[in-house]
Amino acid sequence: MTILMALLSCDLFHVVEQLPTITAQTSGSLIALQYDENILFKCEAKGNPRPTYRWTKDGKDFDLHKDSQLIIEESSGSFLIPNTKDKAKYQGKYRCYASNKLGTAMSEESEFIVPMVPKFPKKKIEPAVVTEGDSVVLECNPPQGIPPWQLYWMTNDLRHIEQNERVSMGLNGNLYFSNTLVTDSHDDYCCFASFSRIRTIVQKPRMVLRVNPSMKPSILVPSSHSTTYLKKGEELELECIAEGLPTPAVEFIKMWENFPNRTQIKKFGKLLTIPNVTDQDEGKYMCKAKNDLGEAEHYFQVVVEEPPSWQEEPVRSRLAEIGSDIHIKCSARGKPQPTITWKRNGQPLDGVLNPLLSHPYHAHLTEFVGSKPLPNVQLLALRTVCCSFPVQCLFCRRREDPEGSLDGERYSLLKNGSLLIHKVEMEDMGQYKCLANNSEGTMSLTTELFIKDSTRIVEPPQDMKVKRGSMAELECQVECDPTLRRELETLWMKDGMNILTNVSEGYFTDDGILQIVNVSHSDEGNYTCVVRTSLDQDTASKAPTGVYRECALCIFNDLCALFLLLEFIIQYEENHWEPEKWKELLRVAGSQFSAPLTLYGHINYQFRVIAVNAIGRSHPSIPSKRYKTPPCAPDRNPENIKIESQLPHQMDISWEPLLPVEHNGPGLEYKLSYRLMGVEDSWKEQMMKRHSFVVRDTQTFVPYEVKIQAFNSHGWAPEPRVVTGYSGEDLPLVAPEDISVEVLNSTLLRVSWSPVPQTALRGDLGGYTVSSRLLHLMTSKRIPLERQSLTIPGNRSHTMVPGLKPFSEYSLTVNIFNQRGNGPSSSPISFTTPQGVPEQPPILRATNFQKDSITLVWAPPHETNGFLTGYLLQYQTGMTLTNLSHVTSYDSVHELHFSKNKLSFVLAASSKQPMASQEWFVAVMCGVALLTLLVLIGCFVIKNKSGKYTVKEKEETLADPEAQAMGEESPCEYSDNDEKLLKSSQQLFTDVKADDSSEDDGCEFDEDGSFIGEYSGYKRRVSTEVNGQAPIIS
Repeated sequence: MTILMALLSCDLFHVVEQLPTITAQTSGSLIALQYDENILFKCEAKGNPRPTYRWTKDGKDFDLHKDSQLIIEESSGSFLIPNTKDKAKYQGKYRCYASNKLGTAMSEESEFIVPMVPKFPKKKIEPAVVTEGDSVVLECNPPQGIPPWQLYWMTNDLRHIEQNERVSMGLNGNLYFSNTLVTDSHDDYCCFASFSRIRTIVQKPRMVLRVNPSMKPSILVPSSHSTTYLKKGEELELECIAEGLPTPAVEFIKMWENFPNRTQIKKFGKLLTIPNVTDQDEGKYMCKAKNDLGEAEHYFQVVVEEPPSWQEEPVRSRLAEIGSDIHIKCSARGKPQPTITWKRNGQPLDGVLNPLLSHPYHAHLTEFVGSKPLPNVQLLALRTVCCSFPVQCLFCRRREDPEGSLDGERYSLLKNGSLLIHKVEMEDMGQYKCLANNSEGTMSLTTELFIKDSTRIVEPPQDMKVKRGSMAELECQVECDPTLRRELETLWMKDGMNILTNVSEGYFTDDGILQIVNVSHSDEGNYTCVVRTSLDQDTASKAPTGVYRECALCIFNDLCALFLLLEFIIQYEENHWEPEKWKELLRVAGSQFSAPLTLYGHINYQFRVIAVNAIGRSHPSIPSKRYKTPPCAPDRNPENIKIESQLPHQMDISWEPLLPVEHNGPGLEYKLSYRLMGVEDSWKEQMMKRHSFVVRDTQTFVPYEVKIQAFNSHGWAPEPRVVTGYSGEDLPLVAPEDISVEVLNSTLLRVSWSPVPQTALRGDLGGYTVSSRLLHLMTSKRIPLERQSLTIPGNRSHTMVPGLKPFSEYSLTVNIFNQRGNGPSSSPISFTTPQGVPEQPPILRATNFQKDSITLVWAPPHETNGFLTGYLLQYQTGMTLTNLSHVTSYDSVHELHFSKNKLSFVLAASSKQPMASQEWFVAVMCGVALLTLLVLIGCFVIKNKSGKYTVKEKEETLADPEAQAMGEESPCEYSDNDEKLLKSSQQLFTDVKADDSSEDDGCEFDEDGSFIGEYSGYKRRVSTEVNGQAPIIS
């Protein structure tokens, strides 16, 4: 039985060991919201022996006890992160480990996320203007945020945009309209992004959609530029079909000429026919479609061809003697110019003919003489001779020099025997002889060269300003060859159109001078003088060629306002992106009446001018006709490239897009190119239509080179400039070291530290944060937990910390921060501040006014800032300071006796450091002590003469009117203010003993009938009569 009990006893007290097991943990992600409470990371485990806990953050050990801000639960491994402003430094991935001697249990990894508030970029979004029936896309481009997120399309008054088969939202958040209706026009399309995990909804700036119920004209048929070839005598048919709403009217025009009488318009104005075409019908035709919204044009090039025909009927048959030469003339006309070939017996005459089988044949070609009027005239005289056998020798010489040949740099002999004279001079005029010989003999040809002076305008017409109703004369001074003077003809053009000189039009010409009769505003314009002869012509002005997106705007004004004008304001309007909105383009001086304008491509412009004088602005002029610039490649690339990131390992690139008018053509896109600076040679490229892009999986805070180039359907913009930026930042890795503090005085501290290496910063240095925490005052007074932080921007290694509390103990830490947030804090350093000057007593009150005494009541200062040693009570008669005295720190009530003189009092508290160490203060105190001793002796003598108490005198003063007026209030009663004062000061008088306050209750009289217990809560009371100056009795 005993053995059995022993065995049972051993089993009963046997301890079973157990591996640690996680019983409670935090899993998933924890998101710190702005208004949430503290964030709890839970970790509880069971095991035997009891497990110990440790944590890791981002794979590294994380000591909870080194961070004083964390709240640790000692009974488990759980801890709380306070929801403070610097909570971003705790962001990371955490894991808990519970261990005992048998092993270790590991919790799931949980992530603490401090989200950035997602925001749509604040920018003005241009209205989307479409025609009814067109498709359109309203882009959302939501900001990056913590999923899940939802997108909504609503109006400003939070009405959902109805979605159906025609209107729907894509997975990317864009709102797609398969076709548009007029009812789709709204000014408040808004994209909302809802981030449920961070309880945030953000709204994109409103977008405007305008659906025009009409459509500008456009040409359907033909679809592209067309050239029509037809033979002479055939029928010309030009078809032009246009689309638009309202239905456009179609009109055919022949450029610079009128239609012949046989022209017919058919099919409701859409078909032009001209039967039996001739050379006169050749040229450029235009089809114009027009409605209220604009017009569209298409050009036809018509070429009338003519089949070959003989200019001179050749001889059908010829008879000749053997050995004689036969000349067969062959000349033909046609369009295009026919090519002449020779055949013998049906075989082409190419190569060398066999002289045994054939006779020599000569093809005699007509001489060709051509001229071209240029500033340096070059005339080419050609005479071609074709021989049946190869030419052995060919040379030319002037007839005046029959024995010499032409040589020199200005003469060139062409392969076909022609002579080319460079830089023709007047001395070159004369007869030339060409000699050709071969084995069969010699042949010569003589031609004559005539040289004429070119026709030119030596003085063009000048700008004129004339009064309305008067006559204007425009003159061209011309020089030409004397032999061509009779042929000289002067023509005038106004704004590119020929002027008809007749009485009805008001234009006359006399010897080349243009006279304008009765000048009016309609005569304003650009006049051109044209002079011509049978050889050449010249004009006074010539329009620039090859200029596509520049135009010259001419301004003409009445003479009466010329001397008052200060400037002209040129405005433009385009009807595609911002119709009916006039914008200022250029300002020119008031004396300038034309200006070259630099314009964008693919824009339909119209212009108007406003005149400005000293009085103000005029009304705008009537708008000009519309001028549409042709499309071209973009002129510039996007600017204001921003490279930033809200998250590590990514880079957000955004830029300022081109304005719609700067597209210069359809199909605008951007090519984004980026590469690691100094590491990668090749560029990574992305083509996109939006103006932002996110590069993911980047290294932390590394430099990139970025460039953005614009592109449209007509080509690329110029080569863009390269900008440099950095990828996303991360929190700094280390804390500042070598922290040292120097206490300068009771409220000021100097802190210094060693800078953090750049490699550990992982971002742009924002600065340093110095955090101090008040541990306790070095007195018995309890204080709340106080913290203060001081931010030092830039790369500094020291600072001053003001605003400390004197005579206190502090804990100080320093950490570095970048754009991402704060890095870890340094090890805390404790320090104490010395004693300081106490605050002034908050309450000083005079009570119990008597004939010859008064009682002063005060409260201790709220902040003593050290050990309180006493109070300094100062008083004066009138404005004269009479005496000083110390009162012990335990007295809050002091009684003074005084005569009828008026007194004023000042009370100041004192501590050890600021007063006791001053020599003058010690001397004053000694003098006060001596004076007090003399006053006590005097009072003792008077008291022995008049008795122990002055009850009789007090009773006599009650009958006195003056004393009665002072004593209207009973000594046993308190005023409301006195009662409040004593109640508020009751807590401050902590040095009064309880037994003293309980000895006298209420108002009690002693055996003499005096009112002794007026203020029963104070330690002692001394009453002394004062004559003249009143001493202080303590």
